[in-house]
Amino acid sequence: MAAFETTRPAPFGATSTYHFIQFVSSVLATVKGWNDACVTRKALSALSDRELDDIGLCRADIDRII
Repeated sequence: MAAFETTRPAPFGATSTYHFIQFVSSVLATVKGWNDACVTRKALSALSDRELDDIGLCRADIDRII
């Protein structure tokens, strides 16, 4: 019965490339989260006090949510 070795080391530079792509991905996710928070803050700030009260918030809650 023959056995084949199926594990191989990663090619040169593959792990470095993988780590770089993960780093760029995490930076982009952070920027996206920051942008989403800004859009949400702007939208909530544009609401009147009565509209905020309708959804159960007050002006002071906006900063806590974000």
